[in-house]
Amino acid sequence: MATPMATSLRLLRLRPRTTTPLTSTLTTRTYHSGDHPPPPGPFNAIETTILSSSLPHIPVHGFTPTSLHLGAKDAGYLDASTNLFPGGAFSLVQYYLYTQRQALASRTDITNPVVDPSSKTRPPGVGAKVKALTWARLQANAGVASKLPEALALMSLFGNIRPSLKELHLLSDEIWFLAGDVAVDSSWYTKRASLGAVYAASEVFMSTDASEGFGATREFLERRFEDSRVVGEAVGGVGEWVGFQAGAAVNLLRSKGVRI
Repeated sequence: MATPMATSLRLLRLRPRTTTPLTSTLTTRTYHSGDHPPPPGPFNAIETTILSSSLPHIPVHGFTPTSLHLGAKDAGYLDASTNLFPGGAFSLVQYYLYTQRQALASRTDITNPVVDPSSKTRPPGVGAKVKALTWARLQANAGVASKLPEALALMSLFGNIRPSLKELHLLSDEIWFLAGDVAVDSSWYTKRASLGAVYAASEVFMSTDASEGFGATREFLERRFEDSRVVGEAVGGVGEWVGFQAGAAVNLLRSKGVRI
C-alpha cells in the first residue's frame, strides 16, 4: 500500500506540466507540478533586460559590477539603474545560473534522441541521460570558465549561500526530471543530493581546468558519478551534505589562490 508521501510525490511528478510566460529572454518555462501555479521568474522585465545585456560582457569583465554597468548601458538605461540589484554582481550570477538551467529543456538531442528503429542501438536510459545533461550544463560554462572562480567566490559569501544551494537543488531536480525520472520513493531526495554534490564538485574543478575541451573535467565528472553512492553514504543527511559540499568548494578554491 502506497504511503501518503509516495502518493503526493506521484501526483507532483506525473501530472502534466504547465507553462507560463516569463519576464526573461526565454519565452516559456515548464514546471514540474500541476498542483500549484508556476512561480514567477526571479527578475522583473527591466532587471531581465539589463541582466541579459550584461551576459555578453562576462567573458571579458567577469561577474562584476562592471559587467552590470555595461549591460545597463547597452540596454539604454542609466548607470544608476544597477541600483535595482541590491545583491550587486551576485544578481548576475543568479541570472546566469537561472538561464543556463532553463536552457537544458531545449536539449531534446539528449532527452529525446532519435534512434534508428532498424539499428540494434537501445535508447539511452535515465542514468545515461542524467550524465549527458550534467555534462551539457558544465559545457555551457565554457565561455565563462576563466571567470567561474569569481562566481563561486560570490556564491560562498554568507548571505549568498542559501540562494546558491537552492539553485543547485533546482538544477539537480531539473536534470532528473528531464532525464525521465519518475521514482516516488525516498531515493527522490538522495538522488538529487548526490547529483548536486557531483555537479558542484565538477564545476569547482572546471574553474581551474586548462585541459583541451575540458577533458580533465569530463574525466573528473565520470569519477564523481562512480563515487556518488559512496559520498551519499558517507555524508548521511541532506543537511550534512550541504555543509560538506559548501566547505569543500570553498577550501578547494582557497587552495587555488582564490580570495574568499
